[in-house]
Amino acid sequence: MQDPGDFVTDYDVSFAAMTARGWQVDTVAWRDASLQWDDYDAVYICTPWDYTQHQAQFLSVLQAIEDSSAVLVNPLPLVHWTLVKTYLRDLQQRGADIVPSLWYDDFDAAEISGWFTALGTDKAIIKPAVGVNAQDTYVLQDPVPASLVAHLGSTFHDRAFFVQPFIDNIQIEGEFSLFYFGGEYSHAILKVPKAGEFRVQEEHGGDIQSVQPPAALLATGQRLMSMVEPQPVYVRADFVRGADGRFLLMELELIEPSLYLRMDAGAADRFATAFDHYYEEHA
Repeated sequence: MQDPGDFVTDYDVSFAAMTARGWQVDTVAWRDASLQWDDYDAVYICTPWDYTQHQAQFLSVLQAIEDSSAVLVNPLPLVHWTLVKTYLRDLQQRGADIVPSLWYDDFDAAEISGWFTALGTDKAIIKPAVGVNAQDTYVLQDPVPASLVAHLGSTFHDRAFFVQPFIDNIQIEGEFSLFYFGGEYSHAILKVPKAGEFRVQEEHGGDIQSVQPPAALLATGQRLMSMVEPQPVYVRADFVRGADGRFLLMELELIEPSLYLRMDAGAADRFATAFDHYYEEHA
């Protein structure tokens, strides 16, 4: 993004490690039409968090990078796959445990009561199929007030979305994020929302902690990574512990995730190493 505003970023933590490997790092705004991608050896997608409002343009820019001599990181097939949250459905079909989800292409108020029945809950969450940073994400309780139904109808008219049960552990324990560089586990954090909130991002008041993840979560994450092809250079996998103790996948961020490099002393070096290896294999 040209102006990150209130978004918290730390991609610059990687610059020293990249420079030590001989890279000259330049940050650019992805919508700058004057850029010549052939001038770069590699392009890391990083933090274009406004792409959801300019999706066609974003994909066009990535295709231009792909068509240039520069190496795109992460690879374009992974971007296309995870641009729409239906990739979660693909992973579920491959054997991943995800938060149970109902998928819709358009909004119909008459279906709302059926969401709670199908999910076996009186509290649900609705999210757009393409979105970032919990934008247009709402917690619903049965029955949903008419004023909110009207707002949802406006927000999700002719727009794909999905509905999930609200997982109480989000507010009790928090959301775990595992980070992998070049297919190898790097570090983990726990994001805990502030009191009365369900969104865990710093922009919404969430508390971010560096953690040693439980062994069961590490095993779940490694199994999940074996289902992703091609292997990403970088990825953040977000999990919540379900009522039965299983760790359920909430998101697999392969396009422009915050990597929380500042939370682990060796993370930037591991990222730079994975970046280097990928470039050497694909240049």
